[in-house]
Amino acid sequence: MDETDVATKSEFAYRTLRQDILETRLRPGAPLKLGAMREAYGIGWTPLREALSRLEAERLVILSANRGYAVAPVSLEELSDLTRARRLVELPMLAESIARGDEAWETALVAAHYRLSRCTPPVENPEELALTDWEERHEAFHTALLAASTSPWLMRFYVQIKDQLRRHHRVLSIAPALSHARSGARWQDSPGFAALRDALALEPHTALMNAALDRDADRAVRLLDEHIEFTRKVFLATDLERHPGG
Repeated sequence: MDETDVATKSEFAYRTLRQDILETRLRPGAPLKLGAMREAYGIGWTPLREALSRLEAERLVILSANRGYAVAPVSLEELSDLTRARRLVELPMLAESIARGDEAWETALVAAHYRLSRCTPPVENPEELALTDWEERHEAFHTALLAASTSPWLMRFYVQIKDQLRRHHRVLSIAPALSHARSGARWQDSPGFAALRDALALEPHTALMNAALDRDADRAVRLLDEHIEFTRKVFLATDLERHPGG
């Protein structure tokens, strides 16, 4: 096997495992046994090890001296840190984007909002395809808001934070409902469901879009700051630290 072939297989292993971690098919905290993964994915030892090393550098995978590799867990502490980082990166990006955005930026933002408005939020339909569709449209809307920002480094940091938060969003969209189903309680009657419904609602996104189009940066930044806090509120309302579900 030549070096090009090894590199190609390593890249495939990295992208495949990364996607499965971000979409929580590999659950947070799950052990990653090389033998089992080699069988499940049909990937050799060397590409697997190289992929896991890259994912560890991205903090999507952790390595313990006694337990080997595992998917990085989600926690309130991690989410709080990500929320703080998101504020530091995304709020100034939004202010700059509003200041610099042209008519094409406005048009793209309105189009992204329209596409988001035409899909069902995961709180109403947590099935995989519906969840993925909503995630893609939601991500496109927030990217459109920031698109006129000019800093490549801030955008890179934004993408890294967004990827980490994606796992938390997935867990919050799926795990509490599963936990309630096992206990016989109605997820729809819980405080967590109400918090998640409010977090995923279209109305906050509409308010954000209108503030941006009105070129009211102060109002838009305040609304985005409130929006960023939603995930932490859902995590607290679902008591996910004690009842992780999954």
